Amino acid sequence: MHNNYSVNIACLCDKNFNKYLEEVKSFFTFQMSIIDPNLKNHQNSNFDAIIIDNEMLNKIPKSLMSLPKILINNKKNFTNINDQVKIIFKLPLNIIKFNKEIIELCNKNEFQKNSLIKIKDYTLDKNERILKKGDKALKITEKEIDFLCNLKNSKTPLSKKYILEKIWFYSPGTETHTIETHIYRLRKKINEIFEDQNFIKNTKNGYSL
Repeated sequence: MHNNYSVNIACLCDKNFNKYLEEVKSFFTFQMSIIDPNLKNHQNSNFDAIIIDNEMLNKIPKSLMSLPKILINNKKNFTNINDQVKIIFKLPLNIIKFNKEIIELCNKNEFQKNSLIKIKDYTLDKNERILKKGDKALKITEKEIDFLCNLKNSKTPLSKKYILEKIWFYSPGTETHTIETHIYRLRKKINEIFEDQNFIKNTKNGYSL
């Protein structure tokens, strides 16, 4: 989780909003930087989220588009299309609530990012226990996640004995066909959803990706 003061928030608002935020900035429990919308590249700034107002909602630089968006709303009828904005505030700000919700949003976003692992053309979401590729997704078990993570992190194939004892935690001496059955079922599920017979490779030295 973030230490509060390590959270770095970009601010892209009009002059009036920027002036107001600068005036109350000393009460924030995070770092805030006002950015220039005319600059194309802000990638080196490592922002965790971006504060915007209605006028700047459609003027966010491409390099910051993926950030969670916090809106300071000054319109009566605002529609949050596709949940593009994560938090909405109105002026005057409740500073305690403002600090709390921004820190919670950034911590949640960091947790979600850390739960995503790239494996080949797939994304493994450890938090949701889902293996995804394109618009297809497969729900898998926690043991299957541990197995795939071990395969990804290993430079050599994993033996059935290693998988049996270190991942599934069966006692030594358990027949390896038990593990073969687990892996066969996982490979079968993956092939049924993604039509990929070679996602997990079975060689004479063990299993690999």
